[in-house]
Amino acid sequence: MNVLNRSVMVTALFAAMQLSSVSAQTAATGPKISVQAITQVSPTIPQYTQVDQPMLRDGLKAATNGRVEITLSSWPERNVNGPEVLRLVRSGQVDIAAGPLTTVSGDVPMLDGIDLAGLNPGIAQARKVADAMMPVANKELEKLGIKLVATYPFSGQMLFCRKPIASLADLKGLKVRINGPSAGDLVKALGGQPVSLAFGEVYTALERGTVDCGITGSGSGNGVKWPEVTTHLHTLSLSWSTAGYFVNLAWWNKLDPSIRAQFEKTFAAIENAQWKLGEEATADGVACNVGRAEGCSGKLATLVKKPMAEVKAQPNEASLIQASLADTVLPAWVKRCGDRCGVVYNEVIAPITGVKYTAGK
Repeated sequence: MNVLNRSVMVTALFAAMQLSSVSAQTAATGPKISVQAITQVSPTIPQYTQVDQPMLRDGLKAATNGRVEITLSSWPERNVNGPEVLRLVRSGQVDIAAGPLTTVSGDVPMLDGIDLAGLNPGIAQARKVADAMMPVANKELEKLGIKLVATYPFSGQMLFCRKPIASLADLKGLKVRINGPSAGDLVKALGGQPVSLAFGEVYTALERGTVDCGITGSGSGNGVKWPEVTTHLHTLSLSWSTAGYFVNLAWWNKLDPSIRAQFEKTFAAIENAQWKLGEEATADGVACNVGRAEGCSGKLATLVKKPMAEVKAQPNEASLIQASLADTVLPAWVKRCGDRCGVVYNEVIAPITGVKYTAGK
């Protein structure tokens, strides 16, 4: 590299550093900005305590020298059940909200396609699909005055059963609490009977035998003590309960550019932290639930007193899930969502998953 080129590069780098410094100073000066945010299904889960509180609430306040003040609450603290999350954002009652995409997909069915049951066997693929679908999702959401600014997973969604099972074939005839419509389609395809229940009601239903199994994250189930009322954990991840952070678009667009840039930087960091947490919580949840002390850190889940039986996926089950996805889950979602969703799936998601949607199935 000659002296002239080196000089140009140094000058450009110095200018960029100055611009970043000016932007940070600008974000830290000016009138206070009060923000209302509602995220997470519980105030005790790590997604809230280890990410949202320190990074969203406290981090933004620190980064803007106290200029941005976020009043952060979890769903129960504001009496939010889930499906109304997008409506709260759309109406401007809150500026920021977060929730699983399948939970809020009643208003925007396209969102459910990002994490259909059986779609993503691994968390890395789940993120690729979420990243690829972000622009498509925002085209739909912008019609409602909403913007999706980041995605994140929970731990792998698995089957907790109170009856002995050795494989997915044993679900035949069992009542299974589902965590979304596509999970219901998958359970039906596997011979089970899907049951819709609010998350907070599942422990009692399992305890009383009203349902035989329930689907939730390996870490989430641990946190709400499902191992106390179940005996077998099938460790194949059926989905990831991929979720999103949503903002009111009018509010977002009116933000001072320096403040909006700080929000974007913060949400990018939150997104990376949450996806990393999802991977760690999945492994930790399984280890803690089945009594594997060496794999249970105690930070994301608790080692149970009465270990569950670990049921690992049978060699044919990955292909069974894939066939159920193609034959049942995808067609049912397109029926709910509309033909355009099938087109979008084949253009955006199928190249990642390798499973195409075929109309007429």
